Amino acid sequence: MRYFNKRAAVTCGALLLLAGSVWSQNLAPTDIAAHISVLAADSLEGRGTGTLGEIKAANYIADWFKRAGLAPKGGNDSFFEPFGVVIHFEGVPHQVTARNVVGYLDNEAEQTIVIGAHYDHLGKGYQSGSLTPDSQNLIHNGADDNASGVAGLIELARHFAGNTVKEKYNLLFIAFSGEELGLLGSKFFVDHPTIPMESVAMMVNMDMVGRLDDSKGVTIGGWGTSPEWGKILPGLSQKNGLNYNVDSSGVGPSDHTSFYLKEKPVLFFFTGVHSDYHKPSDDSDRINAAGERKILQLIVDLVDALGNSQQAIVFTEAGSPHSSNNPTGFKVTLGIIPDYSFNGRGLRVDAVSKNRPAAEAGMENGDIIVKMGDFVIKDIYDYMDSLGQFEMGQSVEVEVRRKQENKTLRVKF
Repeated sequence: MRYFNKRAAVTCGALLLLAGSVWSQNLAPTDIAAHISVLAADSLEGRGTGTLGEIKAANYIADWFKRAGLAPKGGNDSFFEPFGVVIHFEGVPHQVTARNVVGYLDNEAEQTIVIGAHYDHLGKGYQSGSLTPDSQNLIHNGADDNASGVAGLIELARHFAGNTVKEKYNLLFIAFSGEELGLLGSKFFVDHPTIPMESVAMMVNMDMVGRLDDSKGVTIGGWGTSPEWGKILPGLSQKNGLNYNVDSSGVGPSDHTSFYLKEKPVLFFFTGVHSDYHKPSDDSDRINAAGERKILQLIVDLVDALGNSQQAIVFTEAGSPHSSNNPTGFKVTLGIIPDYSFNGRGLRVDAVSKNRPAAEAGMENGDIIVKMGDFVIKDIYDYMDSLGQFEMGQSVEVEVRRKQENKTLRVKF
């Protein structure tokens, strides 16, 4: 997510603050705010995937990982894990290179906790996603979405690498690219991991953690992906003075979804959507850095508690994100996770939830939905439009393309 402030460049004060606080108090609100000011500056032009502004942001993150003492873990002794992305500009597809930024803290443990946040945003409004009319050529700085999460990532890396404690888990810090285009960076990582995926114990994701309202609290997603979360997090939240809301699902519109689909326990920290979401007004002067610090301290305490626990972090399959206690505005749902990165005709299914209408009809991962009832499905928008036309208990034919063959499935909502 993103927004926008009309500063032409990073202020000298922010740079001086960062230079003078490399090894100052960890998790300081001033340091959090300074990182966000850099990453959400107009000079980075909104960090659009594959753009020069995003490359500058990647260099900034890698530099701080190096300063913290992390080992490069992107590949080829580099902090960068590059991958190809197709960007559509004025209706013309262009192949560009995006890159995840990956740093590793080796505590000589058998298992690793992944801590992640996406650093891409909407750039100058040319890629899809802006909620501002006529958004092209308007910088979407994305201070909350997600410079806030990346600032947290950097500060957590500094904390864990700079403390005197040897945690009982290794820690892998990843700044993902391509999240706004469909979780592309995290999908690429879990399919091309730079550490063995079987060694990953869990994943913590921070996306939009910069607008904490103490009365509303922080939303903690992934609550249902491990029984440990309900045992550990209530006490830690109270200790840090944090009100919280619970989302049991392991899937959602951010990078933890990619790890959940690999059957890894996940946690997703999120302070909520606001009126600046995906608009040029999402700027650094609206960030609650002191509130973000509370969330970061909660994550520190969580890692410490997991290290002190005698219990393994056990994965459990979480409930559907479209359950009755989490309304979407639709009367029915198929029980699928769309592949937001798919550029072909139709809606490609990334995952099928068990015991849901799609699964019971025989739908499979990788199927491409091309028709639902009388509605032709050309893209995700057609899918969403058609879904709103069906009623609970209704039975419809859904046509899918599976390995060059069309199949008709009978779906009962």
